[in-house]
Amino acid sequence: MGIIRDVRDGFGSLSRRSFDLRLHTGKSHSAVHELHDQPPVIQPSCWASLPPELLRDVIKRLEESESTWPSRKHVVACAAVCKSWREMCLEIVKCPELCGKLTFPVSLKQPGPREGNTTVQCFIKRDKSNLTYHLFLCLSPALLVENGKFLLSAKRTRRTTCTEYVISMHAENISRSSTNYIGKLRSNFLGTKFVIYDTQPPYSGATVSEPGKTSRRFYSKKVSPKVPTGSYSIAQVMYELNVLGTRGPRRMQCTMHSIPAASLDIGGTVPGQPELLSRPLEDSFRSVSFSKSVDSSIEFSSSRFSDINGSRGEIEEGKERSLVLRNKSPRWHEQLQCWCLNFRGRVTVASVKNFQLIAAPVPVAAGAPTPSQPVPQPDHDKVILQFGKVGKDMFTMDYRYPLSAFQAFAICLSSFDTKLACE
Repeated sequence: MGIIRDVRDGFGSLSRRSFDLRLHTGKSHSAVHELHDQPPVIQPSCWASLPPELLRDVIKRLEESESTWPSRKHVVACAAVCKSWREMCLEIVKCPELCGKLTFPVSLKQPGPREGNTTVQCFIKRDKSNLTYHLFLCLSPALLVENGKFLLSAKRTRRTTCTEYVISMHAENISRSSTNYIGKLRSNFLGTKFVIYDTQPPYSGATVSEPGKTSRRFYSKKVSPKVPTGSYSIAQVMYELNVLGTRGPRRMQCTMHSIPAASLDIGGTVPGQPELLSRPLEDSFRSVSFSKSVDSSIEFSSSRFSDINGSRGEIEEGKERSLVLRNKSPRWHEQLQCWCLNFRGRVTVASVKNFQLIAAPVPVAAGAPTPSQPVPQPDHDKVILQFGKVGKDMFTMDYRYPLSAFQAFAICLSSFDTKLACE
């Protein structure tokens, strides 16, 4: 374990020196231009020449010992040493679907744990004064805690005909002009229909849903040409209208265009997404933490809100059926005189915002033969996402396969929005 300790200490001092350098160079715009125009000269590390067998053993032991945050940052630092270390880390460190851990920034766009009843437990802090929302990874079983691993943030903007939530990987720089911008949530005027947009295609070969509606202009010196230039509609959240004004829980339905319904079947998978960010891994990881980083600016043109009323739930010939999630119906408790759901201790305050999402039953096609025995569907009855209030401006968010942290966060943001015709 001596070499493990040396590697951990070496990465800690290296990260601090790199961080101090970036804070110094970020004081002026000219320094930012120099940072992009002149690539930094990286001195070869003494750890880069380790034999593959020894390197594998070092990273494997480090990955097993540093299983929780904040110590898991050393695993990320290993992948930033050089190409051979990065390839070895990608081979050893499993995705959240298999290990249930969020390690690299790309984990925020990957499905959560699949096996058993394991979920990724998070909490959301709301700041009404700034109209911001911050998503944290729970580091302890306690519900009301102030510490947590920062994952994502969002800022609410009310426009004339809609409400928009900009989602970022930076805790403070929450805008579409930042390289940390990864998507948005947009609603209609009544707050009954929402569309989740991703800055990247949900899978290789995907196309923009409505080409020409959203355009961006990039400065070639500041942004890598690999950064996507369009908004990809990946999901739609709909709340049922409450025309009569009767009291009761909200009814919601989520159509996940980027996730096939067959992903919940035995052996089913979610189509993979390209790399989350084109920036170096060290920069990407730093943007996920609370530390400040130098951001490249992107200029966006205004985009109109469209296709919100378009129904994409209809199945087109040759295309897979999209996964549809619906909220689990609560039961009426006679003694408490309220609607109740079993959140297994993760929700403590009654609120109309609380919900649990499960997979909606897949309708049988007309003319299809009916099986003599029902086919077991182990993942269809499990709670995929649950969200609820635990204190003033504090909410828990637990998700699992096939949703990612980004998708779950966007769905929960829709519950915060005011719904004129659903209450």
